[in-house]
Amino acid sequence: MKRSSRVAITIMGAAAFTLAGCQEEQVDAQAFPDLRSCINAAQNGGMFTAEDCDASFAEAEALHVEAAPRYDSIAVCEEQHGEGACGSEEAATQGGSGSIFMPLMMGYLIGNMLGGGRGAAASQPMYKTADGKYTNAARSSTFSSNSGAGKLSTSQFTKPAATAGKAPMTRATATSRGGFGSSSSGRTSSGG
Repeated sequence: MKRSSRVAITIMGAAAFTLAGCQEEQVDAQAFPDLRSCINAAQNGGMFTAEDCDASFAEAEALHVEAAPRYDSIAVCEEQHGEGACGSEEAATQGGSGSIFMPLMMGYLIGNMLGGGRGAAASQPMYKTADGKYTNAARSSTFSSNSGAGKLSTSQFTKPAATAGKAPMTRATATSRGGFGSSSSGRTSSGG
């Protein structure tokens, strides 16, 4: 009898550990509408340093160039992101196509991937959605604002698939995907 009760306890312990491993880690995060806002917060004792702001902004800009959604017309882009929230790939990337359009970067998210210590920040560009909210490049969450702080799961900083050099979305493609804020796999989530 002793042996079977130990086995049961061990199995229960392993199951509890497995379930705990399924919960996503939460990290301190903050959204800023621009680099200056982040630096101002850093100078006033914010959660990130000015160096974190600079490095994270550069990372978000690079990710924007590599993975921002691309559309075949400004009209389709503005249907997804709102009027005045789009520009040409050529202007955004200093060399892309003038006939491909991308949303403008309307801020960026920074996450402290060390969960409390300084350094190891990850970032994501933020885009406006058609309903006036904001989303990250991975399209994994919708936020009511492009500024503020909170706890986010590490998945909010997952690098999205590259769109540079790929065919831009047409109206039919964007509609079939349910718009920019939805993925083709049908996965949706919201946070912030």
